[in-house]
Amino acid sequence: QVQLVESGGGLVQPGGSLRLSCATSGFAFSDYAMRWYRQVSGHERELVAAISSAGYNAKYADSVNGRFTISRDHAKNTAYLQMNNLKLEDTAMYYCNAVRAGLEYWGQGTRVTVSS
Repeated sequence: QVQLVESGGGLVQPGGSLRLSCATSGFAFSDYAMRWYRQVSGHERELVAAISSAGYNAKYADSVNGRFTISRDHAKNTAYLQMNNLKLEDTAMYYCNAVRAGLEYWGQGTRVTVSS
């Protein structure tokens, strides 16, 4: 019933841009904070960005601050991650996460590869 589906990943050159989408269903989207994580094989997941349930407060990892923007569209039950000026070290699987107190849901991930 609960579903989070990421899309928008792909191959991009350094300095390029991508916009990831997280389409959700099966839960009260507007009650949940939304977060983007990323993970490189063999490493722990890293919190990249988070946005409050109301959509007015956002936080970013230092490594992406100033380059990435998280947003959400309540009419579409969708969260986004705009990624600009991509760097080689941004290569990872990117995961969408919805969280409210003890409840947490995850998407399947979308792969981002930054390569020249």
